[in-house]
Amino acid sequence: MAEVLRATALCAALALGGMSHAGDTPFTPIHRVLTHPRCLNCHTATAFPRQGDERRRHDFGVVRGPSDHGAAAMRCSTCHTDRNTAVVPGAPHWGLAPLAMSWEDKTEGELCRQLKDPARNGRRSTAMLIEHMAHDPLVAWGWAPGGERAPVATPKAEFVRQLQAWSDAGAPCPD
Repeated sequence: MAEVLRATALCAALALGGMSHAGDTPFTPIHRVLTHPRCLNCHTATAFPRQGDERRRHDFGVVRGPSDHGAAAMRCSTCHTDRNTAVVPGAPHWGLAPLAMSWEDKTEGELCRQLKDPARNGRRSTAMLIEHMAHDPLVAWGWAPGGERAPVATPKAEFVRQLQAWSDAGAPCPD
């Protein structure tokens, strides 16, 4: 019976995006989600958007542009509409996150501190971050990317629960 319970717990943990490990912090599962390609492709530290699970440079030489929505002659909205099509992903207000909101190459502690910093998180409180990640259609796209794109592994409801638990614990950041 104990082996059945352990196997059930293992399957549940894998279904929720991975098992916890010794040394995990309340922010660890959040970091795992935010560093998924669906998130990092737009929260990139480069002038060039990324695409695909392999995070290759965006087709057609697309660049960030001064407003993070593409160059004047090639705005993101030229191809990316407010919904997925058979080939091109889409969601309302498609564009890159500002460079100050890049999550690329951040340790758990660095990303956690950045999320809590209003100067680098869109002037949001922790409660506002949770609201944004729970309800913004562009964020939700990560779990329904359409086509053959892989969604974020952790179910959205579980991710929001993890965010709330982190917040309820005082939003601690690892070193």
